[in-house]
Amino acid sequence: MKAFTNSTMMEFTLLGLSSFPRFDIALFIILFVIYILILTGNLTIIITVHLEPSLHSAMYYFLSRLSFVDLCYATVTLPKILIDFLSNKNSISLGTCITQLFFLHFFAGTESILLTVMAYDRYVAICNPLRYSSIMNKTVCYWLEALCWGASFLHSIIQTVLTCQLTFCGPNHIDHFFCDIHPLSVLACSDIFIIEIVFIANSGMISLICFVVLLASYLGIITTILKRRSEEGLGKAFSTCASHLIVVTLFFGPCVFIYLRPSVSYTADKMVSVFYTMLTPLLNPIIYTLRNQDVKIAIKTLLAKKIFPAK
Repeated sequence: MKAFTNSTMMEFTLLGLSSFPRFDIALFIILFVIYILILTGNLTIIITVHLEPSLHSAMYYFLSRLSFVDLCYATVTLPKILIDFLSNKNSISLGTCITQLFFLHFFAGTESILLTVMAYDRYVAICNPLRYSSIMNKTVCYWLEALCWGASFLHSIIQTVLTCQLTFCGPNHIDHFFCDIHPLSVLACSDIFIIEIVFIANSGMISLICFVVLLASYLGIITTILKRRSEEGLGKAFSTCASHLIVVTLFFGPCVFIYLRPSVSYTADKMVSVFYTMLTPLLNPIIYTLRNQDVKIAIKTLLAKKIFPAK
């Protein structure tokens, strides 16, 4: 690729989360605990949905896939950060940097589309409850999942190929804790105007499609609830959708701030990135578990059967 042949900089230094070395031990402990909690929480949901027959429906099928994506998404960045804390060597090769960027956008794109699919699933469940099982059957679920992975791969490969067209000749200090488009673009020696437009257009297209489907789904849900005028139905629908709306807000808000603007570095970028790379994968299992009675019951049942069986 052009970046590898024309660039004189084949290694970068990640400046990390903090500029104060005395906080490194505390940050390492915090991030290590967060990563363990991410692994534990998301694996718990994946295993529970897989083993409990009561959760074998489209809603929980997509929830388990969301947990898998969150687990992978966090693994793209967190292990590298933890290793850097231990080794005190924040360097990353150009090839590894590009690879990290690819998987970052691959899993982020998958999560964006998956959250949109989950909104459509809630729309069908609330607006067409009698036909829900037939509409959201296994075949449809598989096709929707394939759409998530396929569209995200296309999005990510475009972002990665465009990044590979940039030329890097110095400086080589990335003011971030992982490799991403904006931190790399500001280091490029080549003209990035056209590439930057395509970056924003590519991310904007994904965001626009997801936003339109999300908006249409929840407008349909609200309209249906208002027509029924049932307090019980309103409470149940709100409980079902509230968790999803919280997750959508936590994930899409920071992503829109980061990716739908030109490559300008802001001091808030690192903290905003923490939200969608660490806190969202950490909070998703907690939000869905605490607000979903079926999942809580299934986890308790699984623990009783598999971990603490009656003697």
